[in-house]
Formats: sequence, C-alpha cells, structure tokens
Amino acid sequence: MRLYPAIDILAGNAVRLVKGDFDAKKVYDADPLSAAEGWVNEGAQYLHVVDLDGAKQGEPCNLHQLERIADGAGVPVQYGGGLRSAEAVARALAAGASRVILGTVAFTDAHVLRESLDAHGPERVLVAVDVRAGNVATHGWVKDTATPAREAFAQLRDQGVRNFVFTNIDHDGMLDGANRDEAIQVAKAAGHDGSVIFSGGIGRRKDLEALASLRAEHNLQALVGVIVGTALYERRFTVAEAQEALTLR
Repeated sequence: MRLYPAIDILAGNAVRLVKGDFDAKKVYDADPLSAAEGWVNEGAQYLHVVDLDGAKQGEPCNLHQLERIADGAGVPVQYGGGLRSAEAVARALAAGASRVILGTVAFTDAHVLRESLDAHGPERVLVAVDVRAGNVATHGWVKDTATPAREAFAQLRDQGVRNFVFTNIDHDGMLDGANRDEAIQVAKAAGHDGSVIFSGGIGRRKDLEALASLRAEHNLQALVGVIVGTALYERRFTVAEAQEALTLR
C-alpha cells in the first residue's frame, strides 16, 4: 500500500482541518512547498495535495502552488479541490498533477465527469467519495446529500470511474483510528478492477498496520493506499515508519 502525505492548502499555508471545518484549522507550514519537500526528504514517494480555497470557491485557486510542488518535490502529486469543469481538470494536469481528484462535480455534472474520463483516462481521474454520517458530502464538505457511500460507488462505477479516494469526514483530523468495517466495505465497493485510497482517522502506526493486515486477510486488492495528514505533522510517526507499517503482512 502507498502512503500519501497530505498537503492541504488554505490562504497560502499548509494546514489541517478538523472534521472538514474551515474554522478549525491549524497551520503547520507557511509554505506548502516546504511541507512537500519535508515529506519527500523523509522518503515520501507520493503526495496528496488539496486546494481548500478552491474547494470553497468552486474553482482552483492554488495551481501556482501545485506547479511549485510538482516541480520542486520530484514525486507524483495527486491534486483536488475546486475542479468542477473539464477546463479546470486540464489546467491542473498541465500544472504538473500526475492525477486529479474530482469531488463535487462527479455528483452534480455527469457531462464533466464523462468528458474528463474520456480526455485523460480513468487512471488519471479519480473521484473523491467524502462521507459524513454515512452519506456523501459535497461543495467543500459543506453540503450533505442523501446518497449513501455504497450507492455512490455503484453509480460512479456505472459512469466509468475505477479509482477512488474515500474520506470519512467525521474522523478526519481526529486521530481516532480507521474504521475496520468501513475499510472493508469501501474496498469491495471499488470493485475487483478498481482502487481506493483510504483517508480519515489515522492517528497511530498501529492504524496503518491494521489496514495493511486487513488488506492481506481479506484479499482487498482494491485498497491501494492511505492518506495521512495530522498524524505526520504531529510526529505520531515518521514517513519511513508509516511506509514500513503499510508493507507489513
């Protein structure tokens, strides 16, 4: 399984939110590139970058930061936040993203999702299934829907999506552990030919070891990675320790 250190950008800073609350933020680095270089220097092989300003405004606001990170970090960067048009997706890829993550638009505009998949392929276009209280949340996590996670996965697969990012918003930034049953459910929902990167609640190295063991025990080949933010910033474990934990069987 791959480790994706998270770099969430808000007002030019690398921050972390609690349960997606923009008013409950903590600045960890005044320069997102510095944060990215720090993770790469520790051994990170991939990065997960979220444009929180873009998620709020509905269009990308930090493509210049993406370009700096993609050029300076030297590892593949996946990028999401405010990508709600085919043009915005193309701009993010041109700025250096190896893959883009669509959120709101995947649930509100099937045409944009289809156009993006056709133009760039399902390997480069992921969809975020962000869940609060069991149902999908959109528009920067501020709007709740009545769509359960499992139903969302099925609908998106029918539209050609094969690669997903799943976040339990209720656990995001809480460091309270990953939900074992939930991880199994979303890995199965991604399908035998799909993939899912899990996010939300990682607080200890044991949480990562548990996910790696779960993947092996239940043959969850779709569970391919984990996004970790606050736990790394708070030095609960190092990048090297996290990557070691994710390779345990």
